[in-house]
Amino acid sequence: MNRLNIKLIEEILPHRHPFLLVDYIEDYVPGEYAVGYKCVTFREDFFQGHFPGEPVMPGVLIVEALAQTGAVAILSKPENKGKIAYFGGIDKCRFKVKVQPGDKLRLETKIIRQKGPVGVGEAVASVDGKVAVKAELTFMVG
Repeated sequence: MNRLNIKLIEEILPHRHPFLLVDYIEDYVPGEYAVGYKCVTFREDFFQGHFPGEPVMPGVLIVEALAQTGAVAILSKPENKGKIAYFGGIDKCRFKVKVQPGDKLRLETKIIRQKGPVGVGEAVASVDGKVAVKAELTFMVG
């Protein structure tokens, strides 16, 4: 297994706190897939307003965390070192389970197609084995 701690993730991704949404990578193969985790705590800034009395991690931030996980797989390829992976599209996105403080969000993104700088990742976020979000994410490396 190829593991990455936060310092190694920061060598691959340009994101930084508070927008780096992956705490560690459990396993990855450059250009193929990455599996990471986000430990969701009550101290996250977005919980102050989303929603008072009923804290829920915004779905768009879960999708962003999935994209960052996929970006680890793409940007860890030697030819992409120092580049940025941009969103090109989000398709077939479904939100199924609320993500709340105390959850350990498992993030899996598998690269299913790539032609030149454009590709597609199949992404699934889950909590305790239950799917929270599924989506196809299109990216562009630039």
